[in-house]
Amino acid sequence: MPALGDGRADGVWCTLGEPRTTAQIAQNGFAWLGLDAQHGAFDDATLLATMPALAAVARQVPVAVRVAEGSDAAIGRALDLGADIVIVPMIETVEQAEHAVRAAHYPPRGRRSWGPMAGLWGGAAPSAAAADPEVWVMLETPEGLRAAEQILAIPGVTAVFVGPFDLSIGLGIELDALLAADDGAVAADDLADGQHRPAALPAIVAAARRAGKHTGAFAGDLDRAERLRALGFDRVAVVTDGTLLAHGAAAVLGEAATGRTSY
Repeated sequence: MPALGDGRADGVWCTLGEPRTTAQIAQNGFAWLGLDAQHGAFDDATLLATMPALAAVARQVPVAVRVAEGSDAAIGRALDLGADIVIVPMIETVEQAEHAVRAAHYPPRGRRSWGPMAGLWGGAAPSAAAADPEVWVMLETPEGLRAAEQILAIPGVTAVFVGPFDLSIGLGIELDALLAADDGAVAADDLADGQHRPAALPAIVAAARRAGKHTGAFAGDLDRAERLRALGFDRVAVVTDGTLLAHGAAAVLGEAATGRTSY
């Protein structure tokens, strides 16, 4: 499977659920694609149409699918369809993270059922021994933050992926305050203290580094992407597919363009 490797990896977050558009984006130099099956238009049918479209352009770009929830069925289905990475939302406990890892891997490491679907569109199914999907857990709540050290220490959790919008709502602080913090000295389990909540992102990055795990986050625009990189996040979804179209229109039309270039 395509691998991200180390260092900065700028991705695009796809929400439109349009297979051909997604395949075009895959050819434009992004390090990874995220297909949103939780809050985007990617459902089972559109994922089933998108993965062959990506295969047809001989993709070398890792594809992540954010599943709607962390069940065996949702995680296994995304991986059967060909995802290289599964992003699991709203992880709050060690048990939930361990469940996600087991759902993503075949026995004896996990309990995933065999059934890759690449053969339906003429692709080659990987062997069970070769399958090694990445599991990115989303920490989006105060409960998840308090358990960050323990969650990120779990073998098989590859990275933490932060949705700063949900995190700011959960912590009861403004998004700008969350993104502005630069004090990494606060431990994740201290974040119940309202005084420390703006330091949530540096605390997550610090916890991930101690665990030797990668750090990802959704930006949705270029300014937020720079701020997240400055905080230490290395896998940043810099734009959505919709805002990418708006940026293209702005490059052609200049001030006459009317599309939104921010999520």
